Amino acid sequence: MDIQFLASQSVDIPVVDQPVPIQHYLRQPQRLIKALASSSQIEHLGNDLFRLKMRPLKFMLLSLQPTVDMKVWAESDGVVRLQSVHCEIRGVEYINQRLSLNLTGRLQVINDQKETRLKGKADLEVLVELPPPLWFTPKSILETTGNGLLKSVLLTIKQRLVYQLLSDYRTWAIAHLEDEISDQVTTLPAGSF
Repeated sequence: MDIQFLASQSVDIPVVDQPVPIQHYLRQPQRLIKALASSSQIEHLGNDLFRLKMRPLKFMLLSLQPTVDMKVWAESDGVVRLQSVHCEIRGVEYINQRLSLNLTGRLQVINDQKETRLKGKADLEVLVELPPPLWFTPKSILETTGNGLLKSVLLTIKQRLVYQLLSDYRTWAIAHLEDEISDQVTTLPAGSF
């Protein structure tokens, strides 16, 4: 039995301005990935490609551990995009061979006269052929459970993004400013003090 699960999550985050605009920070997509999950869950595969090893998830009677390869890149207009390119489910080989996962996301800076905000959206779709023992479970229960599971995954990612991204941005901006000041001091001509 094939079944589809869907979830979406939006973010609208006010940004406290730092000495270096957040647009400069977002040109480094690897920082965004580090805000989404702990470093022990992330493997950099090269260029814009990252592997995210998610924590085990419970779905009905099954224990699943998804591993998702994602491409993350910043476009010339400053929008950061995320796209899943591969997924593996550890724990149940039957499902691993019969699962399709599509994760897309975008994050952009919105500047108006009053404030700076980060706005974004993530969409997650899973199409799977369920193992025979679950065929007798009513489809409405499966869909409600699966959609709820995907929504909770995106909500966890959102909460981490809201806290970690802004915290990392503040730390990065201060360090970036200190580096610039240090570079300026070391390039001053002798006797200019």
